[in-house]
Amino acid sequence: MACVIVDCAIYRDGRRTDTPADLSDALDKARAQGHSFVWIGLYEPTESEFELVTAEFGLHPLAVEDALTAHQRPKLEVYQDSLFLVLKPVDYDDAADTVSAGELMVFIGDAFVVTVRHGHGIAPADVRHRLEADPEVLRHGPSAVMYAISDTVVDHYLAVGDELQADLEELEAEVFQPSVRATGSTASRIYNFKRQVLEFRRATGPLAQPMLRLATGAVPFTEPKAHPFFRDVADHLTRVNEQVEGLDRLMSDILQAHLTQVSVRQNEDMRKISAWAAMAAVPTMIAGIYGMNFDHMPELHYIWAYPTVLATTAALVLGLYRTFKRRGWL
Repeated sequence: MACVIVDCAIYRDGRRTDTPADLSDALDKARAQGHSFVWIGLYEPTESEFELVTAEFGLHPLAVEDALTAHQRPKLEVYQDSLFLVLKPVDYDDAADTVSAGELMVFIGDAFVVTVRHGHGIAPADVRHRLEADPEVLRHGPSAVMYAISDTVVDHYLAVGDELQADLEELEAEVFQPSVRATGSTASRIYNFKRQVLEFRRATGPLAQPMLRLATGAVPFTEPKAHPFFRDVADHLTRVNEQVEGLDRLMSDILQAHLTQVSVRQNEDMRKISAWAAMAAVPTMIAGIYGMNFDHMPELHYIWAYPTVLATTAALVLGLYRTFKRRGWL
């Protein structure tokens, strides 16, 4: 069990007072002290490792199943003895142009906080250290912890959104750069980028409703003083979702513009091929006529017949070339 516990501590009036070695009496000790709560952080626990936490804190079996299974969408569930929030922190690898999402589950009750992390992304330990340096926030109890974690995750969304926006502008410049010819690899990059935006959207979109519920105070285990702070998180999340919607629309427009460019260039290539084929048809036709081996043919026995035919052929081809050139086919 110890291998999955990142940290465990009891806080009173915003200050760390104890690091219990045994979880069996940690919650009772926090309740006995008054104005205290216990915060335990876990990383990818198994069912057997999570059993003690489940029994000690009275977590609902359905919430426990979600916390262990992972692969959940962001949501907020209210149970009799606890509040369960699922967050999806994201990271953006600029070198590989990929968005990866982890999962962070937060349980809060009257005197406890349990965080469960799967994968990479925002670590609750970083939030814990920041809160321990700011007792005025931490003294507001479990709801302050939930706010701080949510705020950190959403603020990181903003940073990821800005990185995606910068990369999209580079991709847009590449697509519309006149000197760059559209290729299949460009379409592949656009489609891959669109998939990354979709992955980002899966993390940010479903979180809007839970944040609004926390902001309006329609859920238990949250202090009224925390509601304005959750509203601030909800505002930031709205900004992120608007940015994601804009990225998605712009990606669709860029992909459509790219496909249109490909189609236009294909038409240009077909015109060029047709023009060269037309010019090649003239000497082919004349050579075919004079190659039929008939004895009585016009100008066949004139001395200047051969140069005349060649000159006529060249003149016709040159005339076609100038015509096609003037019309922009060549």
